[in-house]
Amino acid sequence: MDGAVAVPDGTTEPAPAAKTNPAPGESAGASANGPSEAGPRTEAARTETVRTEATRSDPNRTPPGGSAPAKAPDSADTSRSSAPGTGTGRGDSPGPRAAAEPTPEPAPDPTPEPALGAPDPASPSAPGPLGAEKPRRVRPFGGGLLMGRPFGVPVYVAPSWFLVAALITWVFGGQLDRVLPHLGAVRYLIALFFAVAFYASVLVHELAHTVAALRFQLPVRRIQLQFFGGVSEIEKEAESPGREFMLAFVGPLLSLLLAAVFYAGMQAVRPGTVPGVLLAGLMTSNLIVAVFNLLPGLPLDGGRMLRALVWKLTGRPMTGTVFAAWIGRALAVAVLIGLPLATHAGGLTPESIGGVDSIMDALLAAILAAIIWTGAGNSLRMARLREHLPELRARNLTRRAVPVPTNTPLSEALRRANDAGARALVVVDGAGAPMALVREAAIAGVPSHRRPWVAVSSLAQELKEGMRVPAELAGEELLEYLRATPATEYLVVEETGEIYGVLSTGDVERAFVAAMAKPSA
Repeated sequence: MDGAVAVPDGTTEPAPAAKTNPAPGESAGASANGPSEAGPRTEAARTETVRTEATRSDPNRTPPGGSAPAKAPDSADTSRSSAPGTGTGRGDSPGPRAAAEPTPEPAPDPTPEPALGAPDPASPSAPGPLGAEKPRRVRPFGGGLLMGRPFGVPVYVAPSWFLVAALITWVFGGQLDRVLPHLGAVRYLIALFFAVAFYASVLVHELAHTVAALRFQLPVRRIQLQFFGGVSEIEKEAESPGREFMLAFVGPLLSLLLAAVFYAGMQAVRPGTVPGVLLAGLMTSNLIVAVFNLLPGLPLDGGRMLRALVWKLTGRPMTGTVFAAWIGRALAVAVLIGLPLATHAGGLTPESIGGVDSIMDALLAAILAAIIWTGAGNSLRMARLREHLPELRARNLTRRAVPVPTNTPLSEALRRANDAGARALVVVDGAGAPMALVREAAIAGVPSHRRPWVAVSSLAQELKEGMRVPAELAGEELLEYLRATPATEYLVVEETGEIYGVLSTGDVERAFVAAMAKPSA
């Protein structure tokens, strides 16, 4: 995954050795000691020559087969990563995350921090070896067939809707055959019209939620018509229990108003006709939608209203969510058992128990119960995440970074990063202003022996507008900022414009997973 930079093996590469043209009679692969041996050279010999030249360019490097030279007092051992606390990205160090000069190495620690970009062995959710993941593409948000954008909100019809439309057409067509047997095959065309009109009523129900959310300045991602009804995906939580109550109540209210309108239309037509049957069916279906959604359990609108009431009484939205979610789970069990029994209120017989209608009723009850149970669980998980969102700050998730000029060799840049205990590289211009972020996946594609001859600028991603994140952003504000400009990494800056470090989307995702797993207070 593209993030800030790292050394996979924790070792540092030397700066590039100066190249000279070979003397007359000397082969191009000759070592610094003189001409090459006569005859073909083996691959091992060529490798040994390169190592010898690199050792000469760096007196602190151990020569092949020899012992390590004495280390200068001000040099740092770069053969292992720095100890924890020097650049972990947790925001516990007092200074900025950008280290302009190498810092002395602290005392050895039994659990050192992994080198720049290397996976953290202590974290099961840490990324794999450097470069193992490909950069993720931000896919356009979909959800089915786009039908339009009322009030600027996209409306999608999920593929499952067509299955339900076919089922409604078949069931309602059978009812029409009993009421109006002279229609013949035309009854299925009328039944299809009823299915479309019913889902148009569901869309009005969801648009009521959307308009209320926009009125309260809550962004709505989309509306989706799916297997059982529809859903309005509101991205933020209401700021008060009163607004939460109104936001939930407007949907069933519109369904009740539609039922009243269709009932009034029934009075204007003759009963037993096609318009009369259609209006009666739409009146009944909207009444069922309103009553069902008013049941007091999440994820139904009645559950959100119950949540708002408990929130108002206790002052804690999480308490309201937990209470309404468990009521929703109890409601799911009641639907699973009670719905089949309610359809046979007149009495159970062996014929009715084994009939097709009983099987369909049981299947419908099982599907509804599963939807309610799953929705209640999702509400609990999302509430837990929202409760811990304020703890997720850009400053705490940032990796410490080292600024390097554009022409710095990759090996030298990695040496500086490891000396400073940093896990990211920021390319700066001559004045020290940040220009780009070195891509972690690009480093993985450069073999170790090539790193002294590769400039960091060739592996960098240019900083674009929106890729500079204020260090104090947290919670939903941080999410909104990252969503506005999708990228794999961001430069985190202080209010003064000073470089603080690099924020990787992979680190943000892992922090969200950890937040979801935390117990509620």
